[in-house]
Amino acid sequence: MSNVPDDLGYTAEHEYVARTDDPAVVKIGITDYAQGELGDVVFVRLPKTGERLDVHQTFGEIEAVKAVSELYSPMSGEVVEINETLDGDSGVVNRDPYGDGWMIKLRIASPGDLQNLLTAKAYRSHIGE
Repeated sequence: MSNVPDDLGYTAEHEYVARTDDPAVVKIGITDYAQGELGDVVFVRLPKTGERLDVHQTFGEIEAVKAVSELYSPMSGEVVEINETLDGDSGVVNRDPYGDGWMIKLRIASPGDLQNLLTAKAYRSHIGE
């Protein structure tokens, strides 16, 4: 059974969105389910700080032993921070996807985009749990 925290928003593409102390900024990463399906993560390519993203735009790639997958932005906005820890230790995505394994922080352009995310219950149903 995957860890699906109730306080996060989710996408059908297996990204999660976590609120931060700044209501205009969210933290984005991949879910526990996604990292489990990928297997051992060996490389993560992330965008540059300052890059603007649209909803569902590819913002990077995650490479694992089993596959390479694209990462999709759940909302539009500007990348304000990337998790540079992943450059030296991409495996943290496997060990702690919701904590130290986050990928980007995004200043959201439209707070209404948060309403389009799946709830934890809906995401559990989506992954068959």
